[in-house]
Amino acid sequence: MSDSEAAGLRDRLVDAGVELVASEGAQALTLREIARRAGVSHGAPRRYFPTHVELLSAIARRGFAELGERATGVIADGTASPRAQVAALGRVYLEFALDNPGMYELMFRHDLLESGHLGLRDTSLPLFGVLVDLVGRARPDVDARPVAGALWANLHGIAQLWRWGSLQLATGADDFVPLLRSALDAHLGPEAAR
Repeated sequence: MSDSEAAGLRDRLVDAGVELVASEGAQALTLREIARRAGVSHGAPRRYFPTHVELLSAIARRGFAELGERATGVIADGTASPRAQVAALGRVYLEFALDNPGMYELMFRHDLLESGHLGLRDTSLPLFGVLVDLVGRARPDVDARPVAGALWANLHGIAQLWRWGSLQLATGADDFVPLLRSALDAHLGPEAAR
């Protein structure tokens, strides 16, 4: 098999995994099912992804790439205030989580994807770095890394609880934007004070 054929099959396996996680969620991502959907033998994925974790990481990398593109799209010109950029980034994050629940779950399941040699951290950490930078510019009086981490955890909680219907029930909200604003106020201070 030529290098281009191997790359094509590798991409086909990842494509099948991306489609599977979108339609059935992270729990459906078995090597056998991905191989079946890619139209190859159940042993074929092992030739390109020696471990299941490597295939899952390649699938998650696609999700991080898409989320990164969306994030870059909303903060690209950098002319908005740091707080407005954090708000735009938060909105994109929540929309991505709600529109892509299976991929979102896979991307942040570092218990499943735990490995320092797969390059996934090289894909995921830069986006957190953007958040840290923006929080640091919005709140120069604090250590930005833990504040950004707490904000990220808050956004993750909003996404998960919204998806489950818990926040709508508890708050009576029909849109997550007021919750996003409250999270920003809690971590960056009230907007009027900035």
